[in-house]
Amino acid sequence: MASSKLKSIYQEKIVPQLVEQFQYKNVHQVPKLVKITINRGLGEAAQNAKAMESSLTELATIAGQKPVVTRAKKAIAGFKIRQGMPVGIMVTLRGDRMYAFLDRFVNLALPRIRDFRGISPKSFDGRGNYTLGVREQLIFPEVEYDSIDQIRGMDISIITTANTDEEGRALLKAFGMPFRDQ
Repeated sequence: MASSKLKSIYQEKIVPQLVEQFQYKNVHQVPKLVKITINRGLGEAAQNAKAMESSLTELATIAGQKPVVTRAKKAIAGFKIRQGMPVGIMVTLRGDRMYAFLDRFVNLALPRIRDFRGISPKSFDGRGNYTLGVREQLIFPEVEYDSIDQIRGMDISIITTANTDEEGRALLKAFGMPFRDQ
């Protein structure tokens, strides 16, 4: 399976490389992936139930796992949202599914972005976690062009155990993330 490929690459190549680069005294200090969350806000889902259904099936196809519907915590009159209304969907991937998704995302989806020059190295949060927004779901090979009703984006967050952005960047770069030069 593809996930075990990426996991074994992490254990055999990336861990020794990061130990050497950051002079860790213990192997357990090496940053590792914790989870990947895929999030999609659906403002129009409040009025359009079909948008919610198509998004759920789409995200399930991309992630290989059923998404959870997120609901509004408070009512916001300006946006015509009442408490408890569905406002988005999200998936949290861990373990083998996480490695399989990262492998597909880096090697298949990112190269399919139009005019792709690399991803921004500045989207770290200060604690080694990385978040990027994807403008359209068509970059994923699992999504068929004919099956989508509307182009929608999503946010993908990669959560690591790294303490600093530099360590997180080194970990993701070792996994093959194509960061562009500043």
